[in-house]
Amino acid sequence: MNPSLLWIAIALFTWGIGEGMFFMFQPIYLSELGADPITIGYILGAAGFAMMIAHIPAGYLADRLGRRPLLITAWFIGITATWIMALSPSLPFFVVGLLIYGFTAFVSSPLNSYITAARGNWSVGRAITLISATFNLGVVLGPFTGGWIGDHYGLRSVYYVAGVLFMISTCFLLLIAPQPRDHHDPTSPPPSLFTNRRYLGFLGLGFIIILATYLPQPFTPKFLQEVRSLSLEQIGFLGTIGGAGNTALSFLLGSLDARLGFILGQAGVGIYSLLLWQTNGYGWFALSYFLLGGFRAARSLFMAQIRPLVHESQMGLAYGISETFLGLTLILAPIAAGFLYEREASLVYPVALVAILLGISLSLRLAPRPIQDQLQPIIEIHE
Repeated sequence: MNPSLLWIAIALFTWGIGEGMFFMFQPIYLSELGADPITIGYILGAAGFAMMIAHIPAGYLADRLGRRPLLITAWFIGITATWIMALSPSLPFFVVGLLIYGFTAFVSSPLNSYITAARGNWSVGRAITLISATFNLGVVLGPFTGGWIGDHYGLRSVYYVAGVLFMISTCFLLLIAPQPRDHHDPTSPPPSLFTNRRYLGFLGLGFIIILATYLPQPFTPKFLQEVRSLSLEQIGFLGTIGGAGNTALSFLLGSLDARLGFILGQAGVGIYSLLLWQTNGYGWFALSYFLLGGFRAARSLFMAQIRPLVHESQMGLAYGISETFLGLTLILAPIAAGFLYEREASLVYPVALVAILLGISLSLRLAPRPIQDQLQPIIEIHE
């Protein structure tokens, strides 16, 4: 195993603990700061917009300047944003920090590119899902801890602890090595990504699927608190179970063919929606959160299926365009979920279930058939 992948894994694990402590409680804390459901939807949608806009520039810069500098930048911006949220005295200041934190999502493109280039003999799907599983393992510890702190000391305290954990995570990230940059033969450049029909068609499929699978998620903590009468500690423990599901399903589905794992991950989120809609027992809620791990696995495996569709020198930009396109779902889904929640708290789940079934049907017909990963020759230009 490449030593740099080990340092990334440890950094992601530590970051996962910190992010897991507060991420699922965002709608609840926004309510405490005075936001109503529709306002929360717009705020989370704005955070999704912040997550979306930086992916293409980040992917382009990762191809041109190198991946390591982009990763380090993202980590430091995340630290800054978290401390802004922790120190914010009111909703407007907190939203500023939340939007800046959303901006750090640009890390996905250079991170996936770095992992892909450093994977050695692993398949792309196995490398991306296995390393992302370390983040998910951190998320196993985060939500329950955050819920306990929130119940005893208030949710604001959670952000202080997360800020310290993010600083520790950055120390590990700084240990990763620079990578050679991939380059194409200038006399025979690859076709433009914007004329690559297979790539563009797959982006359209991914948009539908990620929108459908993210739709039931933003308001579930609020639903569990207000409708199912769970405490913050109980909700946090569900998040811990969800982190375990992320880790387990990322590992299991990542060991399968990427197309099959992609479809099974969607099915897991469909069952999650069905259980939250039709059941009212903590054991069922725990099972639903475990199966929600299919969302992260499906998203990672979607990205893994992109690699064979593009030239290696376009990898960062291809991932960046893909993350930008999928980022639209992080804008639209919370807004749609907010309106559905305002109309009827449980309405989002049957709507999401129908959309997920549609996505599975389209995946069976349109997702790329398995092909063997092939590394194309590159000219090395070091950072």
